[in-house]
Amino acid sequence: MNVTLNHYLVVSVLLFCLGLFGVLARRNVLVIYMSLELMLNAANLALVAFSRFNNNLNGQVMVFFIITVAAAEVAVGLSLIVALYRKRQTAHVEDLTSLKL
Repeated sequence: MNVTLNHYLVVSVLLFCLGLFGVLARRNVLVIYMSLELMLNAANLALVAFSRFNNNLNGQVMVFFIITVAAAEVAVGLSLIVALYRKRQTAHVEDLTSLKL
């Protein structure tokens, strides 16, 4: 069985929908953050698939830069989640306003 572009795109869409569901349905900040990362990886999968089937490396280079920026995003995002947890001893979305000065 040959794996086509449609197979990759279906997996990408399913991962993106799963991440979107996690963002919309959950109240825990850490789960929401992981769902956002899942959505980002779904977009990366689609970019790599398009790049592979078009025999062009532009999509793969773009994914490399996206992963680099995502690593910095993880550091900042997790530090905000840790700050929220230290202040309120909870990681629920409703407590995000407690970080105001």
